[in-house]
Amino acid sequence: MAKKRDRSGDKQKQREQELQQRGRHRGEAAGTGRWLWEWIKSISVAILLFLVIRTFAVEAFKIPTGSMERTLLIGDFLLVNKAVYGAQVPFTSFRLPAFDSPERGDIVVFEYPLDRSKNYVKRMIGLPGDTVAMRAGELYVNGERQQESYVQHTQPDGNYYHPEFEWQRDYLSPHFDAARYRPTRDDWGPIVVPEGKYFVMGDNRDNSQDSRYWGFVDRALIKGRPLFIYYSFDRSRLRPLPWLTEVRWDRVGNLVD
Repeated sequence: MAKKRDRSGDKQKQREQELQQRGRHRGEAAGTGRWLWEWIKSISVAILLFLVIRTFAVEAFKIPTGSMERTLLIGDFLLVNKAVYGAQVPFTSFRLPAFDSPERGDIVVFEYPLDRSKNYVKRMIGLPGDTVAMRAGELYVNGERQQESYVQHTQPDGNYYHPEFEWQRDYLSPHFDAARYRPTRDDWGPIVVPEGKYFVMGDNRDNSQDSRYWGFVDRALIKGRPLFIYYSFDRSRLRPLPWLTEVRWDRVGNLVD
């Protein structure tokens, strides 16, 4: 009888231990599940905040070409203020209220009108209603010659005609004889900027594909105004790892204007 009681007692203890182990496993599994759920929530909130900030506040852009030299160089990385002109709500035509309007002289980021998958950076030259023209490489807005200290001319003797300039005929000032109009890189206009449109140009005037070639920028395509250069490196150097060894520290943190 004593042996039977001992055996039954041992079995009872074994069952209790098994139940305790199962309870611990369940607790550990529940704890792991709670930790995983909290981790997923934290990551989801971080991703959501990133998307909201990127869509409505600021976004990073890089400079791939030399059309804005000396102001912006190839290899500059910019943070762009998207809220200033009113960010567009994705998948709609609705824009948030703007804090400011594009002004002459602003540097703006916009979707390239001929391929909206690409972003361009240029300087605002003509506003809706403005009359813009160029004579011998000098810019005129509403008949007044502009003082542009930021402009550089790398090929001053390279003036030429191109068929892409022909679109300008449809927007010539009514006081100009379209029959004798032959636009070139450095001599064109006077062109009247339509409502809701903008005329933009690169600061590197002799090496910039801009409104002279492909026309106006619609207001809805303007995405924002650059704030500052947060990183820059010289891509032209042939040393290994130029993004690390050729950092332009003197440009990092510079405001864009």
